[in-house]
This record gives sequence, C-alpha cells and structure tokens, in this order.
Amino acid sequence: MSSQLTMLPVNESLRLQALRPYQLLNTMKDETFTELVRLTAKLFNVPISIIAFVEDETVRFGLNHGLDPALDRVNRWETLCSVALLEEGVSVYPDLHNDPCDLINPGLVHDMKLGFYAGTTLRAPDGFALGVLCVIDHRARLFTKREGDLLEQLGAVVMRLLDLRLHLLEQPTWNQQLWASVYERIEASVQRLETLASLASWEEQDHSEAANSYRDSTHDEITRVIDVLMEQIALLTPDEA
Repeated sequence: MSSQLTMLPVNESLRLQALRPYQLLNTMKDETFTELVRLTAKLFNVPISIIAFVEDETVRFGLNHGLDPALDRVNRWETLCSVALLEEGVSVYPDLHNDPCDLINPGLVHDMKLGFYAGTTLRAPDGFALGVLCVIDHRARLFTKREGDLLEQLGAVVMRLLDLRLHLLEQPTWNQQLWASVYERIEASVQRLETLASLASWEEQDHSEAANSYRDSTHDEITRVIDVLMEQIALLTPDEA
C-alpha cells in the first residue's frame, strides 16, 4: 500500500466536505489569527508556527508566522501536517535531521532545513480533522509532555476562534467591526500571554531548584490565562451564550 493511501483519514470525503467552509478563512489576513500564530511561536521559542489546513492534494499555510510569504501551499504528501492530521494527540518529531519521518516525501523537510516539528490536530465540532496547529524549528530539540499539553490547549483556542469567525461570516449582518469587537474582548488575555511568553524560557539551561520553580509557576500562569481565554470565547459563541 502506498504511503499516500496510509495517510488518508477514514471518511476522507466527509472530512473534505467538513473542511470546505473553513477554507476561506485560510486566505484572510486577520489580526487575531496573526497574533495567535506569532504568540504560539514565541511561547515555544521557535521561528515558525502555522495554522495549516489539509486539503485534497495540498496543505495551505496562509495563517502562519515565520514562513516565506510565497510558501502559502505545499504538496500534501511532503508535509508532516498530513501525518499529524491522523493523530489524536500531539505529533512530535524532535530530530528530523537524524530521525526523519518515513511516511512523507522528504523534499520539503530538506529544502526548509527542518530539524523539529510538533503539531496538534484541529477538529471541527463534528469531529473531522481539518488541519494542524504546529511549531517548527530548524534545529533538533526536546519537547516535553507539558509543552505538548500546552500546544493542545492553544489548538483548542484556535479551533474555537475559527468556529466563531465562521459563524460570524455566515450571518447576514456580518461586518468587520463585529469581529474587531471579538478581538477587543480577548485582547487583555492575549496581551497577558505575550508578557508570559517573554518571561518563559523553555530552553533555559539553569536547572536549579529556583529556576525550575520559576518555570513551573510561569507555565501554570500561562495555563490559567488560556483557560480564561477559552471562557471568554465560549461567552462570545452564540450557541453557548
């Protein structure tokens, strides 16, 4: 069986049908999602973060931080996002230089000189996998379970905001001011995460008790702010208002 066939999710045709309404969002330049991918990269101290939508033959990278603007879509069978799409949790490739993924054509990984990849699946309310929130580095690195949990939480935030944006786009009274008001409601939480990202240092070499305690408290505060952010989004979502 070819690697392409093994990388197709069950009910692929239904998955693509569920993806269709979200595809427009991938092409829209939007401050909220621009901030989220930038912030995700900063929280994990990596140069690249992407909200990737996995289409039939391509993967769209329109919502990203750190990529060449010309790299807005790639062949589906060359990207690790196609592999991460199949997973329930977080897919991690800590050292792509020495331990590459055999399921994909390695061309893109080699061309981009990728050394590390971690991605969490973005799922629509009906459960279908639409894409991936991922973080990428050019060097190999460790990725702890705690960092994986954080990436999953950020993926949940992204998915809730994608659903909210989609709902607002479908309303006959849609206007840009309405979406801007959403960002205003969550701006304080986003700014707090920005501050915490500046304080956090996932690659800190100091392993003293004081340093470890500081990292733990910073991570706990990041988690609390994300919980608040999810609560804010839930209140803004019409079905949960």
